[in-house]
Amino acid sequence: MALHTLNQPPGNIECLKRCLSALSEGDALLLIEDGVLASLPAYAAHYDQIKVNISLYALQADLAARGLNDLKDNRFIVVDDGGFVDLACEHDKVVSWY
Repeated sequence: MALHTLNQPPGNIECLKRCLSALSEGDALLLIEDGVLASLPAYAAHYDQIKVNISLYALQADLAARGLNDLKDNRFIVVDDGGFVDLACEHDKVVSWY
């Protein structure tokens, strides 16, 4: 199982698509920095196409910094910095998409 972190805004759609296509069963995706913009409901169709069971997370500080706390898709679990560390420790490897 891998933790995938994505820091690119969804305007970089190719990066988002490559990241999502690389997800395997049991992986997790954590949106960080400008990547949290991809947690908006406007991008839900991309997550609907994922064929494997994964977990979706967004970093709380980055959501707050962009005023997105109440605007994210409900599938995303919000984690703080400690949660980010926990996720990194729970997974075999961390893959960064940028």
